[in-house]
Amino acid sequence: MDIPALKAKLDEARYIYDDSLVTTLLVALKLGRPLLIEGAAGVGKTEIAKVMAHALDRDLVRLQCYEGLDESKALYEWNYQKQLLSIQVQMNRQDPDALTRSLFSDDYLLPRPLLQSIRAEKPVVLLIDEIDKSDEEFEAFLLELLSEMQVTIPEVGVVRARTIPFVVLTSNRTRPLSEALRRRCAYLYIQYPSLEKEVAIIRARLPNVNEHLAVQAAQAIQRLRGSDAILKKPSIAETLDWVSALEALGISDLTDESARQTLGFVLKSSEDLEAGEAVLSGKSGEDEGCGHAHDHQHGHCGHCAGAGSQ
Repeated sequence: MDIPALKAKLDEARYIYDDSLVTTLLVALKLGRPLLIEGAAGVGKTEIAKVMAHALDRDLVRLQCYEGLDESKALYEWNYQKQLLSIQVQMNRQDPDALTRSLFSDDYLLPRPLLQSIRAEKPVVLLIDEIDKSDEEFEAFLLELLSEMQVTIPEVGVVRARTIPFVVLTSNRTRPLSEALRRRCAYLYIQYPSLEKEVAIIRARLPNVNEHLAVQAAQAIQRLRGSDAILKKPSIAETLDWVSALEALGISDLTDESARQTLGFVLKSSEDLEAGEAVLSGKSGEDEGCGHAHDHQHGHCGHCAGAGSQ
Protein backbone atom coordinates (compact mmCIF):
# COMPACT_ATOMS: atom_id res chain seq x y z
CA MET A 1 0.00 0.00 0.00
CA ASP A 2 1.20 3.55 -0.77
CA ILE A 3 0.00 6.98 0.35
CA PRO A 4 -2.55 7.53 -2.47
CA ALA A 5 -4.03 4.07 -1.84
CA LEU A 6 -4.29 4.71 1.90
CA LYS A 7 -5.87 8.11 1.33
CA ALA A 8 -8.42 6.48 -0.97
CA LYS A 9 -9.29 3.97 1.74
CA LEU A 10 -9.65 6.73 4.34
CA ASP A 11 -11.84 8.71 1.96
CA GLU A 12 -13.98 5.61 1.47
CA ALA A 13 -14.41 5.40 5.25
CA ARG A 14 -15.30 9.13 5.34
CA TYR A 15 -12.39 9.86 7.63
CA ILE A 16 -11.02 13.42 7.57
CA TYR A 17 -7.22 13.41 7.73
CA ASP A 18 -4.13 15.50 7.07
CA ASP A 19 -0.95 14.48 5.25
CA SER A 20 1.16 14.03 8.40
CA LEU A 21 -1.35 11.59 9.87
CA VAL A 22 -1.48 9.52 6.67
CA THR A 23 2.32 9.46 6.42
CA THR A 24 2.71 8.29 10.03
CA LEU A 25 0.09 5.57 9.58
CA LEU A 26 1.71 4.26 6.41
CA VAL A 27 5.27 4.24 7.74
CA ALA A 28 4.23 2.56 11.00
CA LEU A 29 2.38 -0.06 8.97
CA LYS A 30 5.32 -0.72 6.62
CA LEU A 31 7.84 -0.94 9.47
CA GLY A 32 5.58 -3.06 11.66
CA ARG A 33 5.87 -0.49 14.46
CA PRO A 34 3.19 -0.02 17.12
CA LEU A 35 1.55 3.40 16.98
CA LEU A 36 0.94 5.40 20.17
CA ILE A 37 -1.78 8.04 19.79
CA GLU A 38 -2.25 10.64 22.53
CA GLY A 39 -4.80 13.39 22.92
CA ALA A 40 -7.76 14.51 24.97
CA ALA A 41 -10.76 12.23 25.35
CA GLY A 42 -13.06 12.45 22.35
CA VAL A 43 -10.65 13.67 19.67
CA GLY A 44 -10.94 10.46 17.62
CA LYS A 45 -7.99 8.32 18.69
CA THR A 46 -9.92 5.05 18.81
CA GLU A 47 -11.54 5.87 15.49
CA ILE A 48 -8.14 5.67 13.78
CA ALA A 49 -7.82 1.98 14.72
CA LYS A 50 -11.33 1.29 13.44
CA VAL A 51 -10.65 3.12 10.19
CA MET A 52 -7.34 1.29 9.68
CA ALA A 53 -9.08 -2.06 10.18
CA HIS A 54 -11.49 -1.05 7.42
CA ALA A 55 -8.71 0.30 5.19
CA LEU A 56 -6.61 -2.86 5.55
CA ASP A 57 -9.62 -5.21 5.45
CA ARG A 58 -8.57 -6.71 8.79
CA ASP A 59 -10.40 -7.79 11.92
CA LEU A 60 -10.20 -5.38 14.84
CA VAL A 61 -9.13 -6.93 18.16
CA ARG A 62 -9.72 -4.54 21.05
CA LEU A 63 -8.25 -4.59 24.54
CA GLN A 64 -9.89 -2.00 26.79
CA CYS A 65 -7.49 -1.06 29.57
CA TYR A 66 -8.46 -0.34 33.16
CA GLU A 67 -6.86 -0.29 36.61
CA GLY A 68 -6.03 -3.81 37.72
CA LEU A 69 -5.88 -5.31 34.22
CA ASP A 70 -3.57 -8.33 34.23
CA GLU A 71 -2.32 -11.15 32.02
CA SER A 72 -5.33 -13.38 32.63
CA LYS A 73 -7.62 -10.79 31.04
CA ALA A 74 -5.22 -9.49 28.38
CA LEU A 75 -3.08 -12.43 27.28
CA TYR A 76 -4.42 -15.86 28.21
CA GLU A 77 -6.26 -17.90 30.78
CA TRP A 78 -6.38 -21.62 31.43
CA ASN A 79 -9.71 -23.40 31.00
CA TYR A 80 -9.88 -24.62 34.59
CA GLN A 81 -13.22 -26.40 34.22
CA LYS A 82 -11.95 -28.39 31.25
CA GLN A 83 -8.74 -29.19 33.13
CA LEU A 84 -10.67 -30.49 36.15
CA LEU A 85 -12.89 -32.62 33.95
CA SER A 86 -9.84 -34.05 32.19
CA ILE A 87 -8.24 -34.89 35.54
CA GLN A 88 -11.35 -36.78 36.63
CA VAL A 89 -11.51 -38.74 33.38
CA GLN A 90 -7.82 -39.51 32.90
CA MET A 91 -6.34 -39.72 36.38
CA ASN A 92 -6.42 -43.54 36.29
CA ARG A 93 -5.33 -43.83 32.64
CA GLN A 94 -2.12 -41.78 32.55
CA ASP A 95 0.91 -41.39 34.74
CA PRO A 96 0.76 -38.18 36.79
CA ASP A 97 3.59 -36.37 34.94
CA ALA A 98 2.08 -37.01 31.52
CA LEU A 99 -1.31 -35.90 32.76
CA THR A 100 0.14 -32.68 34.19
CA ARG A 101 1.92 -31.87 30.91
CA SER A 102 -1.23 -32.50 28.89
CA LEU A 103 -3.24 -30.12 31.07
CA PHE A 104 -1.04 -27.17 30.05
CA SER A 105 -1.29 -27.48 26.30
CA ASP A 106 -3.10 -25.52 23.61
CA ASP A 107 -6.20 -27.63 24.14
CA TYR A 108 -6.77 -25.93 27.49
CA LEU A 109 -5.59 -22.43 26.62
CA LEU A 110 -8.12 -19.60 26.35
CA PRO A 111 -6.56 -16.80 24.27
CA ARG A 112 -7.35 -13.23 25.25
CA PRO A 113 -6.90 -10.21 22.93
CA LEU A 114 -3.08 -10.04 22.95
CA LEU A 115 -2.53 -13.74 22.30
CA GLN A 116 -5.45 -13.84 19.89
CA SER A 117 -3.92 -11.06 17.80
CA ILE A 118 -0.46 -12.63 17.38
CA ARG A 119 -1.80 -16.15 16.77
CA ALA A 120 -4.26 -15.03 14.10
CA GLU A 121 -3.84 -16.71 10.72
CA LYS A 122 -4.43 -13.36 9.00
CA PRO A 123 -3.00 -10.05 10.30
CA VAL A 124 -5.35 -8.04 12.50
CA VAL A 125 -5.47 -4.51 13.89
CA LEU A 126 -4.85 -4.68 17.65
CA LEU A 127 -6.27 -1.74 19.59
CA ILE A 128 -4.91 -1.31 23.12
CA ASP A 129 -7.30 1.40 24.22
CA GLU A 130 -6.54 3.89 27.02
CA ILE A 131 -3.24 2.32 28.05
CA ASP A 132 -2.81 5.14 30.59
CA LYS A 133 -5.66 3.66 32.66
CA SER A 134 -3.73 0.44 33.26
CA ASP A 135 -1.10 -0.04 35.95
CA GLU A 136 2.60 0.54 35.31
CA GLU A 137 3.19 -3.20 35.82
CA PHE A 138 0.90 -4.02 32.91
CA GLU A 139 2.59 -1.39 30.76
CA ALA A 140 5.93 -3.07 31.48
CA PHE A 141 4.42 -6.46 30.63
CA LEU A 142 3.50 -5.14 27.17
CA LEU A 143 7.10 -4.30 26.24
CA GLU A 144 7.95 -7.81 25.02
CA LEU A 145 4.97 -7.82 22.69
CA LEU A 146 5.65 -4.32 21.36
CA SER A 147 9.34 -4.87 20.68
CA GLU A 148 9.56 -8.55 19.73
CA MET A 149 6.02 -9.38 18.64
CA GLN A 150 6.07 -12.33 20.99
CA VAL A 151 4.80 -13.20 24.46
CA THR A 152 6.01 -15.61 27.13
CA ILE A 153 3.64 -18.04 28.81
CA PRO A 154 5.40 -19.76 31.73
CA GLU A 155 3.81 -23.19 31.15
CA VAL A 156 4.26 -23.07 27.36
CA GLY A 157 7.29 -20.88 26.69
CA VAL A 158 7.73 -18.16 24.07
CA VAL A 159 4.85 -17.72 21.61
CA ARG A 160 6.01 -15.84 18.52
CA ALA A 161 3.62 -14.02 16.23
CA ARG A 162 2.28 -15.98 13.27
CA THR A 163 1.35 -12.69 11.64
CA ILE A 164 2.30 -9.13 12.61
CA PRO A 165 -0.68 -7.13 13.85
CA PHE A 166 -0.94 -3.39 13.30
CA VAL A 167 -0.89 -2.25 16.93
CA VAL A 168 -2.56 1.02 17.98
CA LEU A 169 -2.25 2.23 21.58
CA THR A 170 -4.29 5.21 22.75
CA SER A 171 -3.76 7.42 25.79
CA ASN A 172 -5.73 10.31 27.28
CA ARG A 173 -2.57 11.28 29.23
CA THR A 174 -4.14 10.69 32.64
CA ARG A 175 -0.68 9.51 33.76
CA PRO A 176 2.78 9.64 32.15
CA LEU A 177 3.77 6.62 30.09
CA SER A 178 7.24 5.12 30.39
CA GLU A 179 10.04 6.05 28.04
CA ALA A 180 10.54 2.34 27.35
CA LEU A 181 7.03 2.09 25.89
CA ARG A 182 7.39 5.32 23.93
CA ARG A 183 10.67 4.20 22.34
CA ARG A 184 8.97 1.15 20.90
CA CYS A 185 6.22 3.14 19.17
CA ALA A 186 5.65 5.61 16.40
CA TYR A 187 3.80 8.62 17.81
CA LEU A 188 0.82 10.81 16.97
CA TYR A 189 -0.71 13.62 18.99
CA ILE A 190 -4.26 14.55 18.02
CA GLN A 191 -5.98 17.78 19.02
CA TYR A 192 -9.61 18.77 18.79
CA PRO A 193 -10.35 19.78 15.19
CA SER A 194 -10.41 23.35 13.96
CA LEU A 195 -13.75 24.87 13.01
CA GLU A 196 -13.21 24.10 9.33
CA LYS A 197 -12.18 20.51 10.02
CA GLU A 198 -15.12 19.93 12.34
CA VAL A 199 -17.53 21.16 9.69
CA ALA A 200 -15.83 18.82 7.20
CA ILE A 201 -16.26 15.91 9.64
CA ILE A 202 -19.95 16.70 10.04
CA ARG A 203 -20.38 16.81 6.26
CA ALA A 204 -18.50 13.52 5.81
CA ARG A 205 -20.37 11.59 8.50
CA LEU A 206 -23.78 13.18 7.87
CA PRO A 207 -23.84 13.62 4.07
CA ASN A 208 -27.36 15.11 3.94
CA VAL A 209 -26.76 17.63 6.71
CA ASN A 210 -28.05 21.17 6.41
CA GLU A 211 -24.93 23.24 5.68
CA HIS A 212 -26.04 26.23 7.74
CA LEU A 213 -26.81 24.02 10.75
CA ALA A 214 -23.48 22.19 10.44
CA VAL A 215 -21.55 25.46 10.62
CA GLN A 216 -23.65 26.79 13.51
CA ALA A 217 -23.24 23.58 15.52
CA ALA A 218 -19.48 23.46 14.91
CA GLN A 219 -19.14 27.09 16.00
CA ALA A 220 -21.13 26.38 19.17
CA ILE A 221 -19.01 23.31 19.94
CA GLN A 222 -15.83 25.35 19.51
CA ARG A 223 -17.14 27.91 22.01
CA LEU A 224 -18.00 25.19 24.52
CA ARG A 225 -14.56 23.61 24.22
CA GLY A 226 -12.93 27.02 24.58
CA SER A 227 -14.73 27.76 27.84
CA ASP A 228 -12.96 27.07 31.13
CA ALA A 229 -16.40 26.62 32.69
CA ILE A 230 -16.95 23.34 30.78
CA LEU A 231 -15.25 20.52 32.64
CA LYS A 232 -15.81 17.70 30.14
CA LYS A 233 -15.16 19.06 26.67
CA PRO A 234 -17.52 17.81 23.94
CA SER A 235 -16.11 15.02 21.78
CA ILE A 236 -16.39 14.79 18.01
CA ALA A 237 -18.89 11.94 18.46
CA GLU A 238 -21.04 14.24 20.60
CA THR A 239 -20.91 16.92 17.91
CA LEU A 240 -22.33 14.39 15.45
CA ASP A 241 -24.95 13.27 17.97
CA TRP A 242 -26.03 16.86 18.51
CA VAL A 243 -26.41 17.63 14.81
CA SER A 244 -28.33 14.37 14.32
CA ALA A 245 -30.65 15.26 17.22
CA LEU A 246 -31.29 18.73 15.83
CA GLU A 247 -32.06 17.35 12.38
CA ALA A 248 -34.34 14.69 13.88
CA LEU A 249 -36.38 17.54 15.35
CA GLY A 250 -36.51 19.30 11.98
CA ILE A 251 -34.33 22.15 13.20
CA SER A 252 -32.32 23.91 10.49
CA ASP A 253 -31.28 26.99 12.48
CA LEU A 254 -29.57 26.73 15.87
CA THR A 255 -31.29 29.16 18.22
CA ASP A 256 -30.74 29.63 21.96
CA GLU A 257 -33.93 27.68 22.60
CA SER A 258 -33.12 24.74 20.32
CA ALA A 259 -29.61 24.60 21.76
CA ARG A 260 -30.93 24.59 25.33
CA GLN A 261 -33.41 21.79 24.58
CA THR A 262 -30.82 19.50 22.97
CA LEU A 263 -27.66 20.33 24.89
CA GLY A 264 -27.89 17.00 26.72
CA PHE A 265 -26.55 15.34 23.58
CA VAL A 266 -23.33 17.35 24.00
CA LEU A 267 -22.78 17.92 27.71
CA LYS A 268 -23.27 15.09 30.18
CA SER A 269 -23.37 16.61 33.66
CA SER A 270 -25.69 19.11 35.35
CA GLU A 271 -22.78 21.47 36.03
CA ASP A 272 -21.67 21.47 32.40
CA LEU A 273 -25.25 21.88 31.17
CA GLU A 274 -25.74 24.97 33.29
CA ALA A 275 -22.39 26.42 32.23
CA GLY A 276 -23.00 25.48 28.59
CA GLU A 277 -26.30 27.32 28.43
CA ALA A 278 -24.60 30.42 29.77
CA VAL A 279 -21.71 30.15 27.30
CA LEU A 280 -23.97 29.74 24.26
CA SER A 281 -26.37 32.49 25.33
CA GLY A 282 -23.47 34.88 25.94
CA LYS A 283 -24.25 35.26 29.66
CA SER A 284 -21.11 33.60 30.97
CA GLY A 285 -18.87 36.64 30.66
CA GLU A 286 -16.73 34.78 28.13
CA ASP A 287 -16.52 35.72 24.46
CA GLU A 288 -18.23 39.06 25.18
CA GLY A 289 -18.33 41.22 22.09
CA CYS A 290 -17.09 38.42 19.86
CA GLY A 291 -19.17 36.23 17.60
CA HIS A 292 -16.35 33.98 16.47
CA ALA A 293 -15.59 30.44 17.58
CA HIS A 294 -12.72 30.57 20.06
CA ASP A 295 -9.49 28.62 20.00
CA HIS A 296 -10.12 25.58 22.20
CA GLN A 297 -6.55 25.38 23.46
CA HIS A 298 -5.80 28.98 24.31
CA GLY A 299 -9.25 30.33 25.12
CA HIS A 300 -8.96 33.35 22.82
CA CYS A 301 -10.34 34.27 19.46
CA GLY A 302 -7.93 33.91 16.55
CA HIS A 303 -10.06 36.24 14.41
CA CYS A 304 -10.00 39.00 17.02
CA ALA A 305 -6.31 38.49 17.83
CA GLY A 306 -5.51 38.67 14.13
CA ALA A 307 -7.54 41.85 13.72
CA GLY A 308 -5.74 43.44 16.63
CA SER A 309 -2.36 42.74 15.10
CA GLN A 310 -3.10 44.40 11.81
